[in-house]
Amino acid sequence: MIKRYPPINGSLPALMHGADYSPEQWLDQPELLQEDIRLMRLAKTNVMAVGIFSWSALESEEGVFSFDWLDRLLDRFAANGIFAWLSTPSAARPAWMSEKYTEVLRVGANRVRNLHGFRHNHCYTSPIYRKKVRLINSKLAERYSEHPAVIGWHISNEYGGECHCPLCQEAFREWLKAKYGTLEALNRAWWTSFWSHSYTSWSQVESPSPHGENKTHGLNIDWRRFVTDQTVDFCRQEIVPLKAANSELPVTTNLMRWYGGLDYRKFADVIDVVSWNAYPEWHQHPSDQGDGDMAAEIAFNHDLFRSIKGGKPFVLMESTPSLTNWQPVSKLKRPGMHKLSSLQAVAHGADGVQYFQWRKSRGSFEKFHGAVVDHAGHEHTRVFGDVADVGDSLERLTEVTGTTVDAKTAILADWDNRWAVNDAKGPRNSGLHYEGTVMQHYRAFWRLGIAVDVIGREDDFSKYKLIIAPMQYMLDDAAGARIEAFVENGGTFVATYWSGIVDENDLCHLGGFPGPLRRTLGIWSEEIEGLYDHDRNALAFLEGNSLGLSGAFDSHELCELIHLEGAEALAVYRADFYAGRPALTVHAFGRGKAYYLATRASEPFYKPFYTEVAKAAGIERALETELPTGVTAQARTDGENDYVFVMNFSGRAQEIRLDDRRYTDLETGEPSGPKLALDANGVRILKRSAIENE
Repeated sequence: MIKRYPPINGSLPALMHGADYSPEQWLDQPELLQEDIRLMRLAKTNVMAVGIFSWSALESEEGVFSFDWLDRLLDRFAANGIFAWLSTPSAARPAWMSEKYTEVLRVGANRVRNLHGFRHNHCYTSPIYRKKVRLINSKLAERYSEHPAVIGWHISNEYGGECHCPLCQEAFREWLKAKYGTLEALNRAWWTSFWSHSYTSWSQVESPSPHGENKTHGLNIDWRRFVTDQTVDFCRQEIVPLKAANSELPVTTNLMRWYGGLDYRKFADVIDVVSWNAYPEWHQHPSDQGDGDMAAEIAFNHDLFRSIKGGKPFVLMESTPSLTNWQPVSKLKRPGMHKLSSLQAVAHGADGVQYFQWRKSRGSFEKFHGAVVDHAGHEHTRVFGDVADVGDSLERLTEVTGTTVDAKTAILADWDNRWAVNDAKGPRNSGLHYEGTVMQHYRAFWRLGIAVDVIGREDDFSKYKLIIAPMQYMLDDAAGARIEAFVENGGTFVATYWSGIVDENDLCHLGGFPGPLRRTLGIWSEEIEGLYDHDRNALAFLEGNSLGLSGAFDSHELCELIHLEGAEALAVYRADFYAGRPALTVHAFGRGKAYYLATRASEPFYKPFYTEVAKAAGIERALETELPTGVTAQARTDGENDYVFVMNFSGRAQEIRLDDRRYTDLETGEPSGPKLALDANGVRILKRSAIENE
């Protein structure tokens, strides 16, 4: 495994620190550019993302281009040691284009064409829009691809949404023809004989609509796959003129927090660097409850985006240095939280921390969104001080650049599985809570300080010792065979209720659930029961079970009635007519083990369960010590040295006892241990030899 990657761009062999900068909003005040550069240096920033929403400033009328302002900006950056992610402006097109070329405007699922406005209100299929994007991108590439300040390309902004216009309908039909070949194959895959919905002509196929076809699950999921493919193709076409001008400049596009609209793994082969935008809702609970649950959810996302490129360092492209203006409540970050949340990204594999925005907009939608430079316009603010403090820390952590997170545990979380689960119509239409279930399993590892990759069923399993697949409802035969081989060759696998139910076309497996996993898990699931919100059952551990666990844990929402087919019961249901039947099993299969959790257990089941499962699988923790509630540890490594980030999201000061390895505080250079003190919202970065007994 690669232990250290080269810098994202060799011109900056350090951790990136910067923000979205929008000088086009201030062209009437040119003196601000010099002042902003002074402040950027003071805040210890080194990279700005520029030009994201600048199309009107670059092309005020069709064919009338103005680059002077961008020339001055980039030249000034280069003279002051500041770099730029130069953005393509496709996320917000100018009004003149919408007025002249109405086909670029997106059409909703209701078949009504949108008016000009907002962002990403454009059709990814439109030949005119693609032509206009290619032209502006080509001009940017010709002018700036060799500019010393340009460190990479920032492609568009937060791709998302879908278009249902006639152009997209025809593109969808062509996509389906390429996938299925014949209408007979499509009808079979979508099971259109139900409700007599069989298609006899390709022209009859349309995207899902609230006033048309929307109950054919195969159609719904293929439409989502098409939207992803069309968006990725649009992104790919954006990149073509950029790479033609300079193939060495890396490209990224900023993704969103486990966004449900697009399968982000499809971008892996198109972009060079993954980046994403994090806007956690910190401090939702009283301070004595801490921010552990929110921190775990954001950690999951960091791990997800790191995993998309196989563990390659990513960039936190947007975060707020203070607050947002579009969440239900605009809560300020408490002292220490900005540094803690920024370094959390670095701990999970980020080689850059950036913000939206550098200078607060004076008007429009995000004029009250947090920024490094407030409306006051100077550095004498608490937030600016917090940002400068992060900049100082990132400079001290330069040697972490390019190191990796060497996870031996993975969680399966496929986008199409997520779509299918949420479209299933049963067994609990009041909420299957797939996303919450995934987080429930992930949080146990976060609390234990165990590194996790978030992967898909088509990814490589060979580097892992332990794989968890919560509610893997959609599972094709090929993926089932790969999981079987993983366990047979010595891996540990954990599956849950509502797994192995349908194939890749959302058609139910015949012959008994969990379909392709039945042999691996050694069980047959005969029935599944959805519970009302007030209903409770429980799983009770059997005496002498192989995990050494005891007691009973409440369960809720879903309970499966399973039969043992080689597996051994570890725990049984405690209530209802199925009391005494297996609720948790293990199957020794080949050289490995496969666990099956037949019900959604309530806390605190997951931490003790995964403590024992991880221990049996030989999974190491970042720190071999007991971590207080709300405190976690995450390690990056270069193969010679480990860099352990110890983070306190508990809301109160904490003290932990380190294990018996030798540690140095990376920021101070002083030895650390055997006890480590953490302030509320505190973070410490420890360096140790990667050789365990050194």
